[in-house]
Amino acid sequence: MHQVNLSSVDLNLLPALEALLRRRNVTHAASDVGLSQPAMSRALSRLRAVLDDPLLVRGHNGLVLTPKAQSLVPRLATAIGELKELFRDQSFDPTTEQRTIRIAASDTQTVLLAPPLMARLSREAPGVDLRFERYGPDLVRRMESNALDFAFALSTTDLPMGAMSMPLAHDRLALVMRRGHPKSAQTWSIDDYGSVDHVGIALLDDGRSELDGLLAAAGVRRRVALVTPHFTAALAAVAATDMVTTISEAFARRFADVFDLIVRPPPFANTDMTMTLVWSHVRANDPILVWFRQLLRETAEQVYQDSHHGEQSEPFRSGIGI
Repeated sequence: MHQVNLSSVDLNLLPALEALLRRRNVTHAASDVGLSQPAMSRALSRLRAVLDDPLLVRGHNGLVLTPKAQSLVPRLATAIGELKELFRDQSFDPTTEQRTIRIAASDTQTVLLAPPLMARLSREAPGVDLRFERYGPDLVRRMESNALDFAFALSTTDLPMGAMSMPLAHDRLALVMRRGHPKSAQTWSIDDYGSVDHVGIALLDDGRSELDGLLAAAGVRRRVALVTPHFTAALAAVAATDMVTTISEAFARRFADVFDLIVRPPPFANTDMTMTLVWSHVRANDPILVWFRQLLRETAEQVYQDSHHGEQSEPFRSGIGI
């Protein structure tokens, strides 16, 4: 086994290594860490010698990671995070912080939370920028590699190993249809879910959800005629058709008047859901992220409380006993 003499290792190579494994391109990695392309090439040569592995090899569509390089990716993110904490000045002043915070979010969180968040940041941390980014199959990798700070999820979402979470706000599911829908005047039962077309939301998969499991347990199948990654698009489609959708009540109420929608409790015993914030354990103690988590929690609690305060859904009786 190749042994490394730690006293001979240049810690300045770690940012270069992280950028090379993330970018898989010498020129782009050099730009990320502020090196020239020749300097990054020399850094790659030194890393290959230290680690006794080529790390990046030529593939069909450019450079690809060797098996050893692939195994280094999650460990490298942890190591860099711990080193930063070791040398970090623990004093923290949000008013002087210069940082971009990146969060994977749907348009639900972007619409409801971005305005009050930016208002608070402008007052309390004017140098902090916020980026709402897409979900995707590479979500875990982006969080482990420090390319993403947070992601919104539900409390029922399965979390990957090493992930941490915090509840932000309580919400409810709502059945949404256009005003004047053929079934808008009747009392809904779960069977009615099988008699209309639905709009589904797909952030990472095909739009199927826990709702389909609930319906299947009751022997009901629904047709998901439209699948979209955008909740706003779902409401717009419902407003123009006889389709219905089942989404966040807070978000549905935000657009109920705009799209002339009816927002009702669905015929299920439990419609509660908890919005949750997820992050990697690697940077759990980063002062700016600790501070931002609290800011986000306070903001979300207020937004969701306001969305439900004084609002009464149009009531109807559940047709099932669950």
